[in-house]
Amino acid sequence: MAIAETHPQQQQEKVSSEASAAEKKRWTLSDFDIGKPLGRGKFGHVYLAREKRSNHIVALKVLFKSQLQQSQVEHQLRREVEIQSHLRHPNILRLYGYFYDQKRVYLILEYAAKGELYKELQRCKYFSERRAATYVASLARALIYCHGKHVIHRDIKPENLLIGAQGELKIADFGWSVHTFNRRRTMCGTLDYLPPEMVESVEHDASVDIWSLGVLCYEFLYGVPPFEAKEHSDTYRRIVQVDLKFPPKPIVSSAAKDLISQMLVKDSSQRLPLHKLLEHPWIVQNADPSGIYRA
Repeated sequence: MAIAETHPQQQQEKVSSEASAAEKKRWTLSDFDIGKPLGRGKFGHVYLAREKRSNHIVALKVLFKSQLQQSQVEHQLRREVEIQSHLRHPNILRLYGYFYDQKRVYLILEYAAKGELYKELQRCKYFSERRAATYVASLARALIYCHGKHVIHRDIKPENLLIGAQGELKIADFGWSVHTFNRRRTMCGTLDYLPPEMVESVEHDASVDIWSLGVLCYEFLYGVPPFEAKEHSDTYRRIVQVDLKFPPKPIVSSAAKDLISQMLVKDSSQRLPLHKLLEHPWIVQNADPSGIYRA
């Protein structure tokens, strides 16, 4: 249930965009009981909160305008809000609405009860093949949905993923995502996860997300990204050359290595399409069809 739906005034306003509807409703901080901090980001903090009228539990992301302006990311934030507020998928974190005051911008987000995937991966060192396959299949379905809406995420990595109450994975951060009908040239994302075409500043399209998902799958299984190096320049070189090595430990099946090898391909047009990924034997044999990893 979206908290926005609990307000009759907002239900009456038949507007196309949830974000603009939320703005018209004019949320204020007094609509929420604020709870414990859930985390901190570059531009502010995230708190557990309860919307008073509906008792709906949410995560409230509080961003400081001065910091957004200083880093010149207001445009990026607007785009992020615009994109995320329109997406409806079980593996994508919902953005219910936003509001602001003189100093801050507040994003009303779905609460992912089991927290950050990044911390869970650090705790476990690496994941079992069943767990990795379940997560990769979930993300593939979410990205198929995004690409169908002409949204490229461009920054799939453990830090941008959360775990919901049932254990389902959710893409949480759309800061680098773009709504596009054309190929793009912007360099963005995170070094270890950048595809060769971004490193070489040539045009890219939705297949950048296939590459990043391949890197993520490798990191799930081995605990480190595949092209990691001491120096940035060495990481760049390894990415461009697709210098892909599979260490002997931990032991990973040949089927998993085959899938990763089909995603980490320099020619973006030759990467395994996401719908084919879902049919790959490793995914079929290991992924829980519910998308929920059960230990």
